[in-house]
Parts: sequence; C-alpha cells; structure tokens
Amino acid sequence: MDAFQKEIDERTNLTSSNKFELLLFRLGTPDGSTDKPGELYGINVFKIREIVPMMDITAAAGMRSPMLGMVNIRGQVMSVVDLPAVAGCKPGHGFNILLITEFARHTQAFAVESVEEIVRLDWSQVLPADSHASGSVVTSIARLDSAQDGGRLVQVLDVEQILNMISPVKEQIEPVPAGSNELKIKPGSVVLAADDSRMARALIEQCLTDLKLPYVMTTDGVQAWKKLQELARQAEQEGKPLTDKVAMVLTDLEMPEMDGFTLTRKIKASDLYKQLPVVIHSSLTGAANEDHVRSVGANGYVAKFSPPELAAMLRKVLPP
Repeated sequence: MDAFQKEIDERTNLTSSNKFELLLFRLGTPDGSTDKPGELYGINVFKIREIVPMMDITAAAGMRSPMLGMVNIRGQVMSVVDLPAVAGCKPGHGFNILLITEFARHTQAFAVESVEEIVRLDWSQVLPADSHASGSVVTSIARLDSAQDGGRLVQVLDVEQILNMISPVKEQIEPVPAGSNELKIKPGSVVLAADDSRMARALIEQCLTDLKLPYVMTTDGVQAWKKLQELARQAEQEGKPLTDKVAMVLTDLEMPEMDGFTLTRKIKASDLYKQLPVVIHSSLTGAANEDHVRSVGANGYVAKFSPPELAAMLRKVLPP
C-alpha cells in the first residue's frame, strides 16, 4: 500500500501524455457463482485514496441497498457502498477489500471482492460505453491491448453516477437579482461542453439552461475537438471571428479517447483557438490536479458538482 501512495507524483505526470492508470478489481458474477472469476471493472487511480482489507461495518438505521453501513478509518467515519450490488453482481467469495475513494468532494468506501492490479493506459484505448454497454453505471470500456492481458476488456465505472445515486445533487443556482448583470454571450455563439458521464452531462445541461446559455454537448475530447474545428470552419466561411460561434469550452478531465488535459493543451497551443476561455470541470479534486490545470493554460477549474460554483466560474471567465 505504501508503494501505491508513493507513486502518486508519477501518475500525476501521466496527464501530460494523454495517459492514466486504472485500478482493476472484481465484483463477482451475476449469480454469485465461484467456479469462474467475475468480470473486471476499473476506476481511475486518481480517485483512490487508499486500499484497505475489509473491516467491521456498522449498519445504520434505515440504511438501504446499495449502502452497507459505515466504517471508521483513522478517525474518519465514511459510508460503505456495496459496489457489486450497484453493478448487478454478487461476490461469490465475499467482500474482501475496501477502496477508499475521494472525488467530487466526497470520501466513501467501495466494498469489492478482490483487487487485481494497476494498469497504465492511453486514453485512446478507452471507448465510450454508450454503444457497447447498457448499464447506466458504466461510462466507458477500456481495451487492455497487450500480449499478457490477452485483449481483455474492462468496464470503467461511472463513479459520478454512483455518487449521485448515494447522495443526489440538491444545490440550485440562485436566481439573478433584478437589475444585476445577467450572463450573456454573443447571439449565435455557444458553450462547447465535454463530459463522458451521463449524469454529469445532465447536470451541466441543467446548469447552462438555468443560466440561459446555449450549448453544444459532446461526450469526449475527440468529439469536442472535432466540433470546435467544425465551428471554426463555419466562422471562417461566414467571415466572422471564432467567438461569434464559440463563447468558451467547458471540459471534464477523464474522458475516452482524449482527456481534458490534452484537449485544453491543443486549444491553448493553437493561434486560432487560444483566445477561447477554457474551464475544467472535474471530480478529480486536489492541489496536484489544480496545478496541472494551470500548467495546461486553462482559465479556470471548478470541482463537481456544485451548480452555484460552476455558475460563478462561468461568470468569471466569460467576457462581460
């Protein structure tokens, strides 16, 4: 476990090359059988604070599935989530490991059957799950293309969706007081947004709708980059500046095929696009990630999911 913690700086540096590391674990099988290993699932290492053996869980009154109860880890009490239940599995060998996760300003423990390994992947090896998997808690499919892995596929869990199942976002954007300046962008321009999580997209769309900001939503960095190029061509054909088509870019960090760091670097490295404000909206909170946000030239960073804070950041970066 100590070696796992010591490698965090090296993992952080992977963001400069469109790479990341995935923790692989098993949750069991649909029927709880023990004659074969369960399917592989994955979660970005950046979301893992530590891995601990299963401990006694205190069941809370009125707590329902997928919640198992609470644990006390070094003085911090946190909820324990039955991750196999969320994914429709049964652990044939029982719960043996707790994954202590930190993301979207929450700390929680995920109970799993077993932990396999940590693999280093390029985001191009990760494909959106919409056309490959029907489960609402799977956000993408990772291809482990190596001789040793034998072409295995890993289901990457949509932890934002899981967290919202446990603790739904209830914050709302405060109405703009009468007489104050409302957020306005050029007529015909849009906010170009990118996020691979269904739940995150829904929240972003609601936030932008409440702010009366037109938007174009994409599901990964590649889609966002292509859409930006398309809008730039339209602006050129019409003899207009790019800002008449795109007001700003709002991007997640973890996305299939191209992550938000890479998308931001590409935008800021282009003479045509670099004037566009870019805000990174991510569940990967912490000083290390915020330092990387600054290093790639983003204009702002806001942690998921707080609609008022997202609204405040948009008001900050959009031209008056």
